Amino acid sequence: MRTAVVVGAGVGGLAASGALARSGWHVTLLERGDRLRGGGAALLIWPNGVAALRALGVSLDDVAFPVLTGGIRRPDGRWLVEAAPVNGGPPSYPVVVHSDDLHDALMAGLGDRIEIRTGMDVTTLRAAGARRPAVGTGKHTFEADLIVAADGARSVIRRRLAPEATVTAAGYTAWRAVIPWFRAPRLPDSLAGEMLGAGQRFLYASLGERGSSASNTRGGIYWAATAPGAPRPESAQTQLDLLRRWFADWQAPVRDLLEMTEPQDLVQRAGEELRPLPRRFGFAVESGGFVLLGDAAHAATPDLSQGACLAFEDAVTLRSVVGDPASVAPLGPALDTYTQIRRARVARVAKASRRLGQVLQARGRFTVRARDAALGRLPHHLFERATASAHQWSPPL
Repeated sequence: MRTAVVVGAGVGGLAASGALARSGWHVTLLERGDRLRGGGAALLIWPNGVAALRALGVSLDDVAFPVLTGGIRRPDGRWLVEAAPVNGGPPSYPVVVHSDDLHDALMAGLGDRIEIRTGMDVTTLRAAGARRPAVGTGKHTFEADLIVAADGARSVIRRRLAPEATVTAAGYTAWRAVIPWFRAPRLPDSLAGEMLGAGQRFLYASLGERGSSASNTRGGIYWAATAPGAPRPESAQTQLDLLRRWFADWQAPVRDLLEMTEPQDLVQRAGEELRPLPRRFGFAVESGGFVLLGDAAHAATPDLSQGACLAFEDAVTLRSVVGDPASVAPLGPALDTYTQIRRARVARVAKASRRLGQVLQARGRFTVRARDAALGRLPHHLFERATASAHQWSPPL
């Protein structure tokens, strides 16, 4: 039976661990933290991410809720792009799911072939001079047929295998939060919208229904905001004070949502991407090898909200190409196939996300006026078509 070591227990690492384990691999999952936990706040999952999760046997039916924003408005409330009516075709909208609920669903799909080791900070790797690849923490060495690097945008493994790929700042920072229903008694039960300002963006959506079982625990209102500049080093309270100041004159419900937010709700993330992408996502080592997955392979700007979705696609594709865990054939050809399938796809999505960010994060009076005028003349179905390729994906056969 083949063995795999997965480095990193984020959503991509959990998805890959479950996919390999349910296919018959013996999997060891290494996590730097002292326990496995959700990422905080909530995430948007687009149709391609939902399709990938279904292919992995993970259902979000009870914990994911559709986000129908109705279009895009200016901070003063005037429409930039009004939504077209929902037709009878495949859904083109995302769902929102609490990070803890997503984490629980992925944990439930791990199965019983997985050994979980926490407190394991991988700092070294062995990619030559032995039959199988290995990673090490300084105290422990883990050897396997396949090492899956799911350790994020600043992956130690990727920096060794693909040093050409570097993390590049996009010039803005994103914040996310979930406000529980009991803190939002004045707001309507069904809430969704998006606003664009000068270098700023604010999106919000209901997470469940007020009074439902979910709303008593993890339900509420999700919001995400972006603003120019690097991540803030100050305390969460200071960051929240800054957000309230930056969005003070935006129309409802933006001000209300920020007032109802508490510092511990905030999750901050830098807007950044890998440029250039690694030339390869798979690296053969004798009969085994390494593979890059999720942000370790292709961190993209968050403008299309595709980070988790692409990681789930990676996991499905990896499972489909590595084959029978009882096989003794070298993994090199399978890792080449993984690169061929995934790199072209994520390169297109990363480019689309970068271009969308240039539009959505536009700054300067004349640039913003030009953007708003262009969006105002653009029918919503054409705006959706511009990003639809990112949301259209089918699991490989």
